[in-house]
Amino acid sequence: MTFKELGLDEALLQAIESSGYPNPTPVQARAIPAALAGGDLLVSSHTGSGKTAAFALPCLHRLGQNKPAHGAGPRVLVLAPTRELAQQVEKAFKTYARHLRGLNTACLVGGAPFFAQAKQLARPVDVVVATPGRLIDHLQRRKLRLSEVQTLVLDEADRMLDMGFAEDIETIVAATPAARQTLLFSATLDGVVGRLAQKLTRDPQRIEIVASQTKTGTIEQRLLMADSLGHKTRLLEAVLSGDGLQQAVVFTATKRSAEELSLGLQEKGFAAAALHGDMHQTARNRTLDKLRAGRIGILVATDVAARGIDVAGISHVINFDPPRAAEDYVHRIGRTGRAGRDGIAITFSGPREMGIIRAIERFTGNRLAVHVIEGLEPSARPAAPRGRPGYGDRSGSGGRPAQDARPGSGKGWTGGAGRGNGRFGGEGGRPSSGRSDSASRRTRPDNRW
Repeated sequence: MTFKELGLDEALLQAIESSGYPNPTPVQARAIPAALAGGDLLVSSHTGSGKTAAFALPCLHRLGQNKPAHGAGPRVLVLAPTRELAQQVEKAFKTYARHLRGLNTACLVGGAPFFAQAKQLARPVDVVVATPGRLIDHLQRRKLRLSEVQTLVLDEADRMLDMGFAEDIETIVAATPAARQTLLFSATLDGVVGRLAQKLTRDPQRIEIVASQTKTGTIEQRLLMADSLGHKTRLLEAVLSGDGLQQAVVFTATKRSAEELSLGLQEKGFAAAALHGDMHQTARNRTLDKLRAGRIGILVATDVAARGIDVAGISHVINFDPPRAAEDYVHRIGRTGRAGRDGIAITFSGPREMGIIRAIERFTGNRLAVHVIEGLEPSARPAAPRGRPGYGDRSGSGGRPAQDARPGSGKGWTGGAGRGNGRFGGEGGRPSSGRSDSASRRTRPDNRW
């Protein structure tokens, strides 16, 4: 199937051809015709499947067919969970609309000057891409009205709900016409997402795209065991100094950890920088530009800040702190293996984090292969799950830690090798504390050893 067969406007087809996209992806082939028909959609699709074009192209097609009344307000509203993703989506709209005359977009995100955004909204705007919080700010100050919205898009709806935006979304939806078209994209369509979909949509068509095994097969997934935070830090330095590493994204659980870890790497001579939610938008953009230009080799980021990063040169993703949810693992490792290149995803785990490791393996259906760096071997091997002797143990002996393996007990997992010190560990290898970068994660990760 070709894009021309989908019935898109000729101006859009020209933009698609100049962008180098020969054929639609599975989600595009199914979602674009359905969206053009005007019905509501619920779409479940994996990272990197081309979902942005799946909703941007039909939205632009409808905009090109009808001219708006002057100053009537946006006809397309896209909600995204993070600043980076919102900016990426607006960029895609501009790319596909390059041959459509007089089409204006606005990106409303936190961390950017409010009055500059208000000035954008003072002129006719066809497409608004926004994070929920900042959009609420503009609505409350009467800088924007949504009475002419024809199509509402919720991109990564599951992520927005995880971040606590449910009430904001309902407030925004209430300001749009009831006759609008709603397109909801999410990694899952069950649970809270399904309940939200029932409120927002009318007789929606459901489209689910299964992740391609050949796509994920380009990412080699590894597990490295660590006895303490200091041990984990030395493992990180060894990985970053290894052959074959081009650029890397290192994920931490908190903003403070991202700052401290990036500073520590800089002191070791690495070209590293932090990216997290407390940074001003100008600083975040500058950091991402340096990453794309190759001036930064290592980006230390939190989950929320890293959403939407698409840099083909990222060869490694390193989970310095394992994610709190198995779904986040898939989003993290999707930062590597881009543009058909191979990638390596490495997860560090301490004794108290094996529960999430097992959850990740169940969620992905893949076992994380245990690797060891010579000279930095852990003092104990991970326990084998029931019914699977030798799991993670090349000798097949199982390697279960002692029942009361706790910090300082001297049994099972110990913190003896590589106690933390200095910036990264402190006394006894205790990791830094700090608030999570996600509003939905109210509790501090239990990674104290």
